[in-house]
Amino acid sequence: MDYLKLIKQPIEHDLLDFIELFNQSLTYHNGLLEQALKHIRQRGGKRMRPMLILLVAQNYGRVSAVTQHAAVGLELLHTASLVHDDVVDESAERRGQASVNATYDNKVAVLVGDYILSTALLHISKTGNQRIVEYLAELGRTLAAGEILQLSNIQNQEISEEVYYQIIKNKTAALFEACATIGALSAGATEEQVMLAGQFGQNLGIMFQIRDDIFDYFDSKEIGKPTGNDMAEGKLTLPVIYALNNHHMESMMKLALKVKRGGVNTDEIAVLVEFAKQSGGIEYAEQRMQLFHQKCQDYIDENVTDEKIRSALTAYVDYVVQRTV
Repeated sequence: MDYLKLIKQPIEHDLLDFIELFNQSLTYHNGLLEQALKHIRQRGGKRMRPMLILLVAQNYGRVSAVTQHAAVGLELLHTASLVHDDVVDESAERRGQASVNATYDNKVAVLVGDYILSTALLHISKTGNQRIVEYLAELGRTLAAGEILQLSNIQNQEISEEVYYQIIKNKTAALFEACATIGALSAGATEEQVMLAGQFGQNLGIMFQIRDDIFDYFDSKEIGKPTGNDMAEGKLTLPVIYALNNHHMESMMKLALKVKRGGVNTDEIAVLVEFAKQSGGIEYAEQRMQLFHQKCQDYIDENVTDEKIRSALTAYVDYVVQRTV
């Protein structure tokens, strides 16, 4: 099934307008900044977050200039955070493409991230909507707090599923929640509708991150990162957290704590990956993902009446679970 085609169907023209506005915002006609911004524009991507904003806005009214500027502002805010994250994580790649810091250096990457962030603020201001301005400003704070929480959790010897979800809610889920919320706000939805849309977005984001984390237990060039990459960065994700907490093996716990200290080698990562698989970690993560999938589908069934929007959002949540990249 061509999920992306179904998702785009009711917002095809609006999405083209978004892409044009987004690319314009990442255009500079001079020197090194021009090169760096062109490098970022070439990533393209599937535009999952903007598509969600546009679909939710259509569900509650229509896609307006406010919607488009909010969508560009959010996507730029996210883009800036990724550029800065790659510096913090010393990442050489971002989804199979060389990162800005690897292509240039950390100084250039930080300054380019700052430029993109300022451009995000410019677009957010053009919405003229105080609620959207405040919401996206708060999102920036939440994303930064989420990164700091993740860094501090690396030093925490407790291996907790609760902390795992807390980190997700401050990172990926916060982004998806913001998409659904500002989409609803831009269309003049009621307070209750905005709240329900935000909860839908959060559930979608948690599901999206669990799927991403499952990818890390299987080798795939399409994904653009090697197996166990999260562990190599000191991160323990849901499959191995479940395995450690439900199959108490001292040797595996010692390895997990070694991951957190940053002293683990590739062979030891392979042992932990296999332990998570053999202990039902992947199946457990998939069950949790299906739980959030059902919550998302319930929202669609209860809050989306237009058949085209319903089909698109259903395809969206199905795609998040079924995707291979």
